[in-house]
Amino acid sequence: MQPYAFERTARTRTTAVVVAAIWIFAAFAVWAFDASLVLMALLILFTAPALYDLVSNRKSGLRIDADGLHWYSGRRTGDVAWSKIDHIRLDTRLDFSVRASAVLVTGRKLRLPLEAIPKAEQLEAVLQDRDIETRRHHFSLLG
Repeated sequence: MQPYAFERTARTRTTAVVVAAIWIFAAFAVWAFDASLVLMALLILFTAPALYDLVSNRKSGLRIDADGLHWYSGRRTGDVAWSKIDHIRLDTRLDFSVRASAVLVTGRKLRLPLEAIPKAEQLEAVLQDRDIETRRHHFSLLG
């Protein structure tokens, strides 16, 4: 079976639009409503991580092949062989994001970076096509 590869970049149109909208809102609030410069600077400060993502354009991704799982996100990388994996756990969080973890035969969990995995339905389909057990857990607070 062919290897599966997924890649994503940090520079997205949505991120750019949201950062620009916040900066425009802050400038408009200062100009039109005489908003506090300190408060608007704090608001703009919260966009710093998104601005860093736009500038750095870090790449993240996941590769599934005959050897195992391989992932990367910026400088972080990892891989694990199929012989060490018991199953893949997909946890739906309260914000509807899905976290993926490789549960090892020892019981230890390796959490895959959120930005390195595709949509949960796509990931689950790819894993099931390769006869890899997946377990879904919806809205668990712990785990």
